[in-house]
Amino acid sequence: MRIRKGQTLTWYVLKELSGTFFFGVMAFTVLLVAGDLLFKIADLIIERGVSFWVVIRLFWYRLPSVVILTLPMSCLLSTLLSFGRLSASNEIVALNASGVSFQRILKPVLIASFIVGALSLLLNETLVPLSNRAAENLMKYEIAREKPSLLKERVFLRDESNGQLHRVIYISRLMPREGSMRDILVQEFTDGRLSRITTAEKGSWINNRWTLEKGEVFQVDPTGSVELMYRFKNQEIELDLSPREVSRATRNPSEMGMFELIDHIRLVSKQGVNVQPLWVTFHLRIAVPLASIVLAIIGSAFGVTPQRRGTGFGFGLSILIVFAYYVVMSFSKSFGQSGHISPVLAAWIPNIVFSIFGIFLVRRVSH
Repeated sequence: MRIRKGQTLTWYVLKELSGTFFFGVMAFTVLLVAGDLLFKIADLIIERGVSFWVVIRLFWYRLPSVVILTLPMSCLLSTLLSFGRLSASNEIVALNASGVSFQRILKPVLIASFIVGALSLLLNETLVPLSNRAAENLMKYEIAREKPSLLKERVFLRDESNGQLHRVIYISRLMPREGSMRDILVQEFTDGRLSRITTAEKGSWINNRWTLEKGEVFQVDPTGSVELMYRFKNQEIELDLSPREVSRATRNPSEMGMFELIDHIRLVSKQGVNVQPLWVTFHLRIAVPLASIVLAIIGSAFGVTPQRRGTGFGFGLSILIVFAYYVVMSFSKSFGQSGHISPVLAAWIPNIVFSIFGIFLVRRVSH
């Protein structure tokens, strides 16, 4: 295929990339769906007797989160196959002979992969949290046959700083709309030792403060024996969270956009919860979509290597590269969540490592 007069190099390369990109999205989506989601759906139909219509809705709600994962993979496959085809037909050689550098040929790849990364970020912020929430509600209220409830049960709140636990609050039943709670247990710690226990039948949100009602306070000595100190009718408790904030603090991060996740981190940090894993999740929301650019560069460089291979080889190589990327990401994520490295570094290490590898490949191809 030759570049016709009046057709710019950018549009020509973008046209070459578009077909294989959409092929990659479909192929990788089928692969991921067949490897995980279909087994769950089959279990719901066969084992639980869930209706086909409910299963179709669940499949539809889960699909956006699957497609998001395929976009960086598809960028890799698209560039690998497209540049392989251009190289096999000697069009890369012809462009180089005409004075067009490989870096110039990469320009439309960078444009296209940046658009894909931006689209991934947008979907992660809008559609994906909504669809995940819809899928979760479907699993709870139609498949598990739970009833929507206005209360939260068995809520744990931790208060710690500098790695030291100061207080644990257990709420048996929380009614956010009423601003009340039932059966409260507060455990206070001194130098890591349980020193005081407070119990109360109920609590109320009054004048922006939590007030416990009908309770008892116990002293715990170093030997572990418990002694009743006093009973009370009303007693305020230090808890800088409103009823709705306590309720929201128990939401799943996968059902939140990035701004909601920041707000969630702020809320749970008031409880003394370790927010390191949540910050890693936040930064991964940015880093993973932008992996589209990194993997597209690697695919372009691999595509122009002298080997003449077919679509099957390109697909297999794409899977290997993506697998390597997610292995690196899994290790860095684990180090980040455990606090050994910063959340920012944990999220961006895969992109940094593979960017260095991509630059090396491009420099090698260019010479």
